[in-house]
Amino acid sequence: MANSFSNHSKCHETVDVEFGQPITSALMFAGGVVGNIVALVLLEVRRRRTSPSLYHILVTALLMTDLLGSFSLSPVVLTAYARGKTLVGMNAGKELCAYFGFSMTFLSLSTLSIVSVIALERYLSIGHPYFYERHLSKLRGYITVALVYLGSILFCVAPFLGFGDYVQYCPGTWCFLEMSQTNKGKDQVYIGLYASFILIVITSTVVCNISVIFHLVMMQRKRKARRGGEYARSRYRRSLSMSEEVEHLLPLAIITVVFICCTFPLVFRVYTNFTSSHTDTSHADLRALRLLSFHSIINPWVFIIPSIVRIIWRKSRKPQKSSMTWGKTHAPVTGGSPAVQSQHRLNEWDRGHGRGKDTESF
Repeated sequence: MANSFSNHSKCHETVDVEFGQPITSALMFAGGVVGNIVALVLLEVRRRRTSPSLYHILVTALLMTDLLGSFSLSPVVLTAYARGKTLVGMNAGKELCAYFGFSMTFLSLSTLSIVSVIALERYLSIGHPYFYERHLSKLRGYITVALVYLGSILFCVAPFLGFGDYVQYCPGTWCFLEMSQTNKGKDQVYIGLYASFILIVITSTVVCNISVIFHLVMMQRKRKARRGGEYARSRYRRSLSMSEEVEHLLPLAIITVVFICCTFPLVFRVYTNFTSSHTDTSHADLRALRLLSFHSIINPWVFIIPSIVRIIWRKSRKPQKSSMTWGKTHAPVTGGSPAVQSQHRLNEWDRGHGRGKDTESF
């Protein structure tokens, strides 16, 4: 296999798939489709129990984008393996390669941008709930998603205008932006802009997620300090509260780690190629591209797993007497957007410090 990667430029024009494992692409396709469909079903079930929120809109857009990627790219890869022909070999005019490169670039930009927007939404809803309720709405969520798609499309059409280039990568089942050091002039500037944008998205997403985790931990500590002697009285309510914290903390922690692992290698490869003296970087470039594609497959499972954890947690902590009731001021908030839940937490905190009237009227 090492010899198959020995000539970087040969991969751009080869017409036969000489190596590779179609089972890997098939598993990626199945994992992406099943994961996104299950996540969308769970999200729809939850949406029917509560009113749609900005968070639901953004997550739905993310999952639909990932599902679109699975259906638009994976069948092309599987067809190439089945016919033994590369994307260039199946189409003399390289239109198929251009389609694949455009689709992959568009999906990577839009997916990562929406993930970053979700991270910002969570940060504002948990850290600044008053600003969130006053200035953010579902309509602005739809507008943001539309702008993300529009901006991604405008960026991806540049190679058709001579600014950047879509090329084929070994084993001939992938096409993406040219990333090698042989890339000069406008093409080098273009891939540099792409990598720089991804780096900005990575940084902003990680900072927002870490900030949200910090706020959630601080909220939990404040509630523990405030409850004091109530430990023996509200065990079930505390279990529900803990499940809510797990539901937010777990996906945030996983998303942050996965996001860095799947996206940063591509940025690293682009910047390395700018200064590298090696003539053959196709193997490392391909690994970075595969990691980037894995991100859209892992995304839905990040939302599915915490939901399953929450269901198991609530079932295991369910009180034996179903007639058990609690006072109105102690009822847990399990529905609604993160901002509503955060608002409830802040109202509860303010009531404990004599400012409940002001916050409840907000």
